[in-house]
This record gives sequence, structure tokens and C-alpha cells, in this order.
Amino acid sequence: VHWVRAFIRFHGVRHPATLGSSEVEAFLSWLANERKVSVSTHRQALAALLFFYGKVLCTDLPWLQEIGRPRPSRRLPVVLTPDEVVRILGFLEGEHRLFAQLLYGTGMRISEGLQLRVKDLDFDHGTIIVREGKGSKDRALMLPESLAPSLREQLSRARAWWLKDQAEGRSGVALPDALERKYPRAGHSWPWFWVFAQHTHSTDPRSGVVRRHHMYDQTFQRAFKRAVEQAGITKPATPHTLRHSFATALLRSGYDIRTVQDLLGHSDVSTTMIYTHVLKVGGA
Repeated sequence: VHWVRAFIRFHGVRHPATLGSSEVEAFLSWLANERKVSVSTHRQALAALLFFYGKVLCTDLPWLQEIGRPRPSRRLPVVLTPDEVVRILGFLEGEHRLFAQLLYGTGMRISEGLQLRVKDLDFDHGTIIVREGKGSKDRALMLPESLAPSLREQLSRARAWWLKDQAEGRSGVALPDALERKYPRAGHSWPWFWVFAQHTHSTDPRSGVVRRHHMYDQTFQRAFKRAVEQAGITKPATPHTLRHSFATALLRSGYDIRTVQDLLGHSDVSTTMIYTHVLKVGGA
């Protein structure tokens, strides 16, 4: 009702039966261009008019069905140059620095990196397995050879936390629900321990169990934001920007779009294609 009233008021309280496609298009254009409504709001307005004309006025309106719906605008991703990445890394320390290097060197999402388990790192084959990434699909990534020594050191630190928890009789780390029900002791085993473990224990909101979680997203986000500011980077860079920068660097190096799609875990290649636009407009 709200959108029908707005439509009628927009056209000087004329009866909608006297209004046609041009008037509807004018109203929808006004919403998009002047009111700057979101795509979802624009669709609500169009749906309301479709219902009103079809169900209330019982008017055949093929012209209304043909009116184009706006598509969500796709902004080009922020991309860092290799030099900018090096500058940011210079202001990160310890596991925060290693985690940023891992995101930039593999293109994984921050959530995927945080949830890495010891068993997901295969040094012999130089691979990292991302378990149930976006879309609930596993995928194999290249383990950057340059990071192998640092990752081994990280595992040594993680093992010290694991041994401490074992000695204190702590609860094991959280597991996917189905797995935890089937193998209730698996969370106590070393292969399932976090690569980037939190240094303190916290209460699992799902179960109320006090256990060691992986490094908090917010903790790394804050450290990265400080590093960007200290490096004098004016781009609105976030940890996800490292993923964008990884993809753009691969395409610039000659990798084909399908390979990059697989490494990023995109289900649709059109999502990956946006990085080709970054290259065309002279991105990093």
C-alpha cells in the first residue's frame, strides 16, 4: 500500500488506471536516481505495483513486466601493490604477520585461515586443504614454500598450547557438530588442534564449554588496521584486500581465469572476472 500511495502522489493523485508504462518507469527511475533507494527496495516498489495493477485493478499489464529491474552495482575491489603489502607486513608481528602472509600467499578468506587445523597443512606435498569453505566445498591450495619454515614454527607454538591443555585436563577444541557426536574425543587430538590458536580459553557459546578457540577475527582485524595506518596506506584496506591482491597478482602473472577461480573457491567464474576489470583500469 505504501508504494502504491507514493506512486499516486508522485503523479499528482491521478487515478492509476489512467497511468501507463511511462509513468511507472518515471516513478521507478525517480526512486533509483533521486531517492537512491537500494536494489531490494526498488524491487519491493515494482512488486507492489505489479500486484496492484494485476490483482486490484485487474489490468493486463505486459508493459509492466518488461520494465527493467536495476542490478546491484559491483564496485571494483581494493587492491594493494606488492610494495604496499610489504609495508603493511613491516608493522605486523609474530603470528599476525604470518597470518597476513598466509592470506596474501594463498588467497584464502580470513575465516578459512582462522579455522585451519594441524592436519590441513601438508608440508610433504606443499598443499593446504581448506575444509568446507564458502559453499561447503573443500579445496587444495598451494602452501607457499617461503612460509613453510614459519608455519612449522607456528605449529611448534601451537603444540605447546595443546600439551598444556592436555596436562590441565582441558576440554578439546570445537569440532563440526556431526563429527563431534561421532568422535567425541577427536577434539583432544593433535591433528584437530588449531594452527592459529587463541592464547586464552573462552566459553563456547553453543555448548557453554570452556575451551581454546582459534585466534579471534577481531583481534587480527584490529592489528591489520593499525598496520595499514602506520604504513601510511590511504586505501581502505582490510584483511580481505589481501585476497583481492593475491587474485590480481596471479592474473597479472599470466594465470588463466579458471585456475584463479579454483584457487579462490568461487562457484561462478563471473565473480572471478571482476579482477580482470581491475587490471584494465590500472589496478595494483
